[in-house]
Amino acid sequence: MRKVYTIGETVLDILFKGKQPFAAKAGGSCLNSAVTLGRIGLPVCFISEYATDEVGNFIDAFLKENNVSTEYVYRYSEGKSSLALAFLNDDLNASYEFYKLYPHQRLVIDFPAVYQDDIILFGSFYAITPEIRTKLIRFISEAKQKNAIVVYDPNFRKQHLDELHTLRPLIEENISYATIVRGSHEDFSLIYGAGNADETFKAMNEKSRCLLYTASSSGVFLRTDKLLNVFPVKKTQVKSTIGAGDNFNAGVAYSLYKNNITYCDLQDLNLDKWRQIVETAVEFATHVCESYDNYISIEFAEKYKMK
Repeated sequence: MRKVYTIGETVLDILFKGKQPFAAKAGGSCLNSAVTLGRIGLPVCFISEYATDEVGNFIDAFLKENNVSTEYVYRYSEGKSSLALAFLNDDLNASYEFYKLYPHQRLVIDFPAVYQDDIILFGSFYAITPEIRTKLIRFISEAKQKNAIVVYDPNFRKQHLDELHTLRPLIEENISYATIVRGSHEDFSLIYGAGNADETFKAMNEKSRCLLYTASSSGVFLRTDKLLNVFPVKKTQVKSTIGAGDNFNAGVAYSLYKNNITYCDLQDLNLDKWRQIVETAVEFATHVCESYDNYISIEFAEKYKMK
């Protein structure tokens, strides 16, 4: 049976509005995607690491309650689970401060065997972290060789801009492994100095030939060798943008899985199929923006539930 794997950092998100904390949620970009997919009923495995402390126990229980396999999570005792303080500004976008205490050895697991048409989601700073990168790239490389569908989201943040000269080659290597690259206009403005989807697609320089470029209210831009299109997004009452991109990614993975779109199909996918994928991804992202949650609600998930 086809499987979905998400690979990324685990944190406990503590949300602040003004100077007051008001919520704590299991977080991390690929964890958010995994929980949404688990709530819908996809066979999803989360590949990550967190401690055997109370925070780690809370997150572990939450993942299992939401049908996410933790078989490939490394639970360490020498260190603490990571915390992320998320400060919402007046535009309801978040800036972060992270608190991390990892052990010397990282991600000590046997990675799963991956097969053709499995779906892999990876990205964010975790995907360019030196301590786990060799193991990660070995797995991603195998996924590409096996013709799995690899979705990469760089999710690059301004606080790492002073390291860009050393990080961009790693980001570009990740792009070269990706079947689909999904990123925001903020990501590619920072990484490439690109002002739009066309400049980004050109800057990618054939490392990957499929780009989904999200540009807030301006829409979602598709660029492939054969297709060029922009899809509109819905106006909504935004409470928080935390998790919006992660759930867009989950919507893409869900559409690929539900519609049985294979690696080979993607190369000749027509515009109508892409419209269905993007519209579902936008639905997921919009729903999450209307709440303070990092993932779609259980009630919303019922509309898309895989039986």
